[in-house]
Amino acid sequence: MLQPIDTDRVIRDGRVSGAYPEEIHEGVAWWVAACFVVVSRAGQMAVAHDDHLVTNGFHRRFCLGAINAEHWGCQVWTLGVANETQLLYAMRELGCVPGALLATADSGTRPTVTIRLYNAHGRPVAEDTGLARVREMIARDRVPLPVNEQAKGRITSCRDLLEGL
Repeated sequence: MLQPIDTDRVIRDGRVSGAYPEEIHEGVAWWVAACFVVVSRAGQMAVAHDDHLVTNGFHRRFCLGAINAEHWGCQVWTLGVANETQLLYAMRELGCVPGALLATADSGTRPTVTIRLYNAHGRPVAEDTGLARVREMIARDRVPLPVNEQAKGRITSCRDLLEGL
C-alpha cells in the first residue's frame, strides 16, 4: 500500500476522519469509496461535499474510487456542494441509494477531513453495518481494483435535483 494510514485511528466511530495531510490523504477517499461500493453492493451512489478547498480533492478521488470498484460499474451521482439534509433527500429521490458526505473542518493549523457513509435507507454506516469491513479491506491492502474498462462506472452531476430545496 502506498502511503499507509493508521486505519484503526482514521476509520472509526461511524466515520472516516483525520488531520490532513498527516493522518489522511486524498488516496484514502479512493480506497474508502471502492471498498464501500463492494461492501454495500452499490450499483448507484449519491455523493456530496462542502465547499472547502481541501474537500474538493477528496471528493474527486472518492468519485473515481466508486466508479472503479471491481465489476460493480457504479453510477455515481454527484450533488456537488450540499449538506446532509440535501444528500439524504437526493438519496431517496434517486431510488434509495447509498451515499457519502465529505467535509473539512479547519481546526487550528491543520484541517480535518471527514467522510460519512450512509446506507440505502439513509442511516449512517456503523461498525456492524459495513465500516469494520471497509477498514479491514484497507488495512489488509485489499482495496478492490477495476476488472476492466467495461466494468467501470460513471460520474454524473445531478445538482439540479436539489433545486428548490
